[in-house]
Amino acid sequence: MLNTPFRSPASAEPTGGSASGPVVPDHGTPAPAAPGLDAEALARLAALDPTGRNRLVERVLKAFQSSAARLMPQLAQARQAGDRDAIKLVAHTLKSSSASIGAPALSALCAQIEAAIRLDPTCELDAEIGSMTEAVALTLQAIDRVLAEPGA
Repeated sequence: MLNTPFRSPASAEPTGGSASGPVVPDHGTPAPAAPGLDAEALARLAALDPTGRNRLVERVLKAFQSSAARLMPQLAQARQAGDRDAIKLVAHTLKSSSASIGAPALSALCAQIEAAIRLDPTCELDAEIGSMTEAVALTLQAIDRVLAEPGA
């Protein structure tokens, strides 16, 4: 269901994956999306918990925060040690979770790193890992803004 396009019935605006489009928090009330997160993806999450009783959006976003807090130090250690398998594992893990919360740029960077390691185990990845690290930071800031919204 997460891969099925969803258009919030509360929104008459077209959905285009824009971070400036409406977000449907737990109770279906449109709110501005935080830059860095895709409004459609957040709306799809919210649709899975239409009453907001289970606080699904909040729980998923907080799970991403916890995962990132654990994975980013692992990434830094792996990068310093030159452990490409560990770098690939972090990228793979973040690729899926970032896509599910509506962070397509981060997901794409993770996919790029994962593929680069798979295709050329000796390729240089400093710039890509730096970009991924920045994208994680921006995603976490966007999550903080969403969680700070009333009703999130």
